[in-house]
Amino acid sequence: MNLKIFMIAAVAIILWGSAFAAIRASLHGGYSAGHLVLIRFLIASAVFILYAMWPASKFRLPRKEDIIKIVILGWIGISLYQLGVTFGEETVSAGTAAMLVASAPIFTAVIAALVLKERLGLFGWVGLVIGFVGIFLITLGTGSTSFHISNGAFLVLFAAIATSVFFVYQKPLLLRYKPIELTAYFTWAGTLPFFIFSPGLIHTIQDATLEANVSALYIGIFPGAVAYVSWAIALSLGKASSVSSMMYIEPAFAIIVAWIWLQELPSGLSIMGGLVAISSVVIINGFGRKTDQALKNSA
Repeated sequence: MNLKIFMIAAVAIILWGSAFAAIRASLHGGYSAGHLVLIRFLIASAVFILYAMWPASKFRLPRKEDIIKIVILGWIGISLYQLGVTFGEETVSAGTAAMLVASAPIFTAVIAALVLKERLGLFGWVGLVIGFVGIFLITLGTGSTSFHISNGAFLVLFAAIATSVFFVYQKPLLLRYKPIELTAYFTWAGTLPFFIFSPGLIHTIQDATLEANVSALYIGIFPGAVAYVSWAIALSLGKASSVSSMMYIEPAFAIIVAWIWLQELPSGLSIMGGLVAISSVVIINGFGRKTDQALKNSA
């Protein structure tokens, strides 16, 4: 992964990392999980509608043969993922949710190897294993005195698998569409199932705290729209397995934001796990890339 791809993916990771605390703030401020996920993606959908209506965007409609695939991927990558994370955070802290979502690169690497025939290499797989160890340490550090996985944690892990499938299967479509077009299609398709939560939405918005409403607006525009576009651009330029390894850094930002915003203090074990997770990204995108290049040069 070159520096350009790294920086583009980092924008998405930083914004997504901040989303976990914002989701918790909205849930604590009067939103139900269902209403929050609906308002968030109504806002994101509106952003993409405004972009599509802008003449200079030259926005194109999807091909007929791709519509079913786009809708299904939108339901998997937007609907299922957001439902898992948002409902999971009703009982799981922002930091812990981020750690669990950060297991996605493991699933992405395996799926990408099977579906896209991506070759990760020895250092890539070593890096993934080290990253998973880091995530495990963080999870232990953010848990109680006895390690226990709640129902909310299972929902977040389910979300991690859903987003892994989404990352891999959208990559072929990025050969035919601009990243912002494809992200808009996914967002619109993924928002449709959320309308089941529409009853009482206006009342919830009126009764919610200012912090909750501002948080919902923020996650709709930035983690909901800008971050997904940035991630799609990064995926279009690099390997799905390598780009997804950046998710190991996401918990570090989530913990920092949750610490400042929600006073969820990270433990020493969590910090240690974060350092281990970050080192895995260096291994995958540093040593792994050099090794792959050396193998190509010797071939």
